[in-house]
Amino acid sequence: MKTKWVFLLVVLVFFCSVSAATAQVRPVRSKTATSNGVRFRKIVVDKTFRAEGVAVGDVNHDGKIDILAGDVWYAAPDWKMHEVRPVGQYDGSKGYSQCFINFAQDVNRDGWVDSIIIGFPGDPCWWYENPKNKPGHWKQRMVVNSACNETPLFVDLLGNGNPVLIFAVRPQGLMAWFSVPSDLDGLWDMHAIAAGPDAPGTKKYSHGLGVGDVNGDGRNDVLIKEGWWQAPEERTDSNWEFHPANLGPDCADILVYDVDADGDSDVITSSAHNYGIWWFEQLPEKNAPKFKQHLIFKEFSQTHAIRLVDINGDGVKDLVTGKRYFAHQGNDPGGHEPAVLYWFELRRPKKGQVEFIPHKIDDNSGVGTQFKIADMNGDDRPDIVTSNKKGVHVFLQRRRKTSRR
Repeated sequence: MKTKWVFLLVVLVFFCSVSAATAQVRPVRSKTATSNGVRFRKIVVDKTFRAEGVAVGDVNHDGKIDILAGDVWYAAPDWKMHEVRPVGQYDGSKGYSQCFINFAQDVNRDGWVDSIIIGFPGDPCWWYENPKNKPGHWKQRMVVNSACNETPLFVDLLGNGNPVLIFAVRPQGLMAWFSVPSDLDGLWDMHAIAAGPDAPGTKKYSHGLGVGDVNGDGRNDVLIKEGWWQAPEERTDSNWEFHPANLGPDCADILVYDVDADGDSDVITSSAHNYGIWWFEQLPEKNAPKFKQHLIFKEFSQTHAIRLVDINGDGVKDLVTGKRYFAHQGNDPGGHEPAVLYWFELRRPKKGQVEFIPHKIDDNSGVGTQFKIADMNGDDRPDIVTSNKKGVHVFLQRRRKTSRR
């Protein structure tokens, strides 16, 4: 009888140990439908690897938002494919496409959206003129002969509502922003933020670039992981003052936002080729801001693009990111793990407290080197558009109706 009780005790201890171990390694659950009933409907636009950059705009003037992905564009709402330039055949298991970055802009101000493409870091940046529904490929013109850093930007640096291109240029090793020239056939006007040579963040494959008002003077600064350039009153001035800061390891987009609602600007980054998403709390200092690093999430790798947007309509901006699947043909840490897409709900339960609640959107798509958030169907809700080695996808936001009590 004594032996029987000893056996039962051993079994009980064993199962308790297993349960405890399981609790310690339990994965974070997806909470897709827990915040205002937010859900997304996935649309597979194209299963073929076309580009890792993507843009949106009304290409054909029919009032609907279309998708641009490098060599091609897709007409909403049935997503019929049309050529922008000769279409390449790309094998994502062995290499890359000819579209690392894609932006949409009415470059020549004729009322039709044009396409801006960077094929690969260090390659030229091109713009393609919309043919206004006429047949044939789009006319190609060069913006600049070298576009470096793996996160070129097209953002409102000047604070006037008009986005501009920002990236590094080699062999000069400078950081610059660009304006459209009066001669549309010429190279774009380059304005040096850091003249170099070999300014930080200007290598061919440098990781990390962002724009935001770091010091609260009302002007947008330019950030890299090694620090930030303070915007002068006249943005065409050269050699902006640089403030060194430790903003973590190699990253992708560098976002600026008051995460903890304490009145100053914090910074958000994500690992482009490893695990980790972080926010950096700005700490008050006399001479220049200092930053304290906090981990947001590390359950998947290769978050090579990240966006800040109010997904659930609560007035607080959330994070959207995902895995850049096969960024280095599966050789990165976690390179063969599922190509997930997530949004992280920012909550502030108490003053000074911050929570990022993960919500899985999908596990077979991910992001590219960039992706786009826009209202694709006119329902005033942010949708997500991606293009990468898994193809081209649209995620339309849906919300459950909540019953009144």
